[in-house]
Amino acid sequence: MKLLKDILFKSRIQQVFGSTHVAIEYVTMDSRDVKPFSLFVAVTGTTVDGHTYIDKAIASGAVAIVCEKIPDYPTGNITFIQVQNSAESLGYIASNFYDNPSEKIQVVAVTGTNGKTTTATLMHRLARKMGFKAGLLSTVVNKINDTDVPATHTTPNAIALNALLAEMVAAGCTYCFMEASSHALHQHRLTGVQLRGALFTNITHDHLDYHKTFNEYIKAKKILFDMLPSSAFAITNLDDRHGDIMVQNCKGKVKTMALHSMADYRAKVLENGFTGLHLVIDSQDVYTQLIGGFNAYNILAVYAAAMELGLDKMDVLTAISGLQAPDGRFQYIKTPNGITAVVDYAHTPDALKNVLKTIADIRTGNEQVISIVGCGGDRDKTKRPEMARIAAEWSNRVVLTSDNPRSEDPETIINEMKEGLDPVMMKKTLAVSDRREAIKFACTLANAGDIVLIAGKGHERYQEIAGVKHPFDDFQIVSETLTMLEK
Repeated sequence: MKLLKDILFKSRIQQVFGSTHVAIEYVTMDSRDVKPFSLFVAVTGTTVDGHTYIDKAIASGAVAIVCEKIPDYPTGNITFIQVQNSAESLGYIASNFYDNPSEKIQVVAVTGTNGKTTTATLMHRLARKMGFKAGLLSTVVNKINDTDVPATHTTPNAIALNALLAEMVAAGCTYCFMEASSHALHQHRLTGVQLRGALFTNITHDHLDYHKTFNEYIKAKKILFDMLPSSAFAITNLDDRHGDIMVQNCKGKVKTMALHSMADYRAKVLENGFTGLHLVIDSQDVYTQLIGGFNAYNILAVYAAAMELGLDKMDVLTAISGLQAPDGRFQYIKTPNGITAVVDYAHTPDALKNVLKTIADIRTGNEQVISIVGCGGDRDKTKRPEMARIAAEWSNRVVLTSDNPRSEDPETIINEMKEGLDPVMMKKTLAVSDRREAIKFACTLANAGDIVLIAGKGHERYQEIAGVKHPFDDFQIVSETLTMLEK
């Protein structure tokens, strides 16, 4: 039980009705979770305004309300705190309620369009290999040491985030490695978190359905670096043309990384194949199980962060050589007759191009590349024709299909993707809206030595159609299909 006056620290309070000497046992932003002695924070979201649920929260036992607009008639003995921004205040409130866990653990956040999950996951695996207790917050899974905690968003809301950090502290974790999405940064989900460091991977076309313009998307990513204290480090990718922008006016210690530019941390790709990467990092040869130039950046980011955390160089490089990529990130299977299937989460134009370019670098030149590509419903529509165009440019055959259509008609999404194809591209493109059938069909097109890419869903174990999540696993389906075709 905590006093309201203590957990309001750092909130930008405009006025208070009632006493702040109120005992608080729970903090929530969801009126459905309100219990007796709760503090309810009314946050204005993209689709729902928490202010409309204030009466419901009070009826369920809330004793205090944080809001941006005080109701016309404040109710009974309820305490109302008016703040400038409820979402921002929630970050500080959640941190204070859980005794500021981020001050007791070294939190390193990764942002960028592509590579967040892989980089954060690899940092966590590196720490565990080196014997450290560590937590992970990622799209695929949250972890406290080696115990899985299901992930529902790229970045949890401020309350869930601080609750997880508090659990990590209780479990003795030294580090927490986390993804920081543009949505989370814009929605203040990291406000109040004390960061030890931050990394920028890259920024390309994505989430314009939410941010509206690319410039606003960049600004959202930059929030992570703007919030760094002087005691933190910031690592940015100089090979990305927006790398310098991210760290402008950053208070932290800025370090750079690159494969092709002069930087503080550099790497060079010597060999790239299905057996993995051979790199030179800091004048040391490193052999890794990860595949592709994009993973060279992820590995370099992990190394740079480890160095800034003060870990031993040779111990880090030795551990890196044994790291494996997360599920659904260039995950492949090879059949006895030589057909290779690759499952990858690539769901942006740049990520898709990176994966197909990696395949092009690895192939000997005689294989067919058959790509299965879809685009998510209720998301950024402007990337749909670009995704189809890239798939057609880098593949011998393309099968357009559904991804997570959500509330949209899969056929409509596919037709919008086709708008990016010229007549020549159309001749090698087919559309199969049922994703399972699309995977099966693409596999029947493959001959010995060919490469089948299933892009877009990666680690996901479901397909969302009309608001319902159905069990669906790209890797399992393609594995079963290829096994059947072998018989």
